[in-house]
Amino acid sequence: MRTVFFISDRTGITAEALGNSLLTQFPEIEFKRVNLAFIDSLKKARTVANLIQEASKTDAQPALIFSTQVSNQYRKILENSGGIIFDFFETFISKMEKTLDAKSSHEMGLSHGIGNKNTYSSRIDSINFALNNDDGLNTKNYESADIILTGVSRSGKTPTCLFLALQYGIYAANYPLIEEDLNTTNLPSILRKYKNKLYGLSINPVRLQNIRGERRSNSGYASIEQCRKEVRRAEDMFIQNEIPFIDTSHISIEEIASRILQKSKLERRY
Repeated sequence: MRTVFFISDRTGITAEALGNSLLTQFPEIEFKRVNLAFIDSLKKARTVANLIQEASKTDAQPALIFSTQVSNQYRKILENSGGIIFDFFETFISKMEKTLDAKSSHEMGLSHGIGNKNTYSSRIDSINFALNNDDGLNTKNYESADIILTGVSRSGKTPTCLFLALQYGIYAANYPLIEEDLNTTNLPSILRKYKNKLYGLSINPVRLQNIRGERRSNSGYASIEQCRKEVRRAEDMFIQNEIPFIDTSHISIEEIASRILQKSKLERRY
């Protein structure tokens, strides 16, 4: 067991994401993760340093620290805690200052704060759009969509739309292919005029059965026969209408979204 601290003066999302990316390269080691966000005072920094010292003593080896702490003062306290620190700001900021021949602001909260109000408003608007246009709701809004995801129930449409909205500001709607839609390879009438915005999500039938079984076990909806039939017919529809699609079975929401953006040539709004 090795204790790992993710420490930030704000949300800690960046420290956690970057740190976890590195930790995945060591699957044979068990890590105890501790997330400490909003460490933005001298008192909090000293408390964290004590926690690191205690964890290092318990583990009989130095704790790992992934930090995006902007304050030099608080960073020094962490450095003196006895843990081994991986400081993303210290690693990159000095090199960027030299490269750009400019001093960084060293201001807290810029990456996840409100910052530019127009950018923040755009982000909120895209999230609201995804929520208001989920599962075929408000199809009249498809004209405003950047992309419309379609596929059988539980193929990953909703979380992918929300991720596209949250991370990239994409106006993403989704339309579920129901039994009636799958009786033919023709596109549902509501989608035909938006063909250039469509992107299909497919999934392995066994994986789909497992997902549906968690929601409605021992039902026809979750049977392997039903899952196979729906997936096959959905893919036939995509192929027949030249709709690009992706198999979501064994890839993360992040990767699904990234591949869709790349293939559809959409650009982030912020």
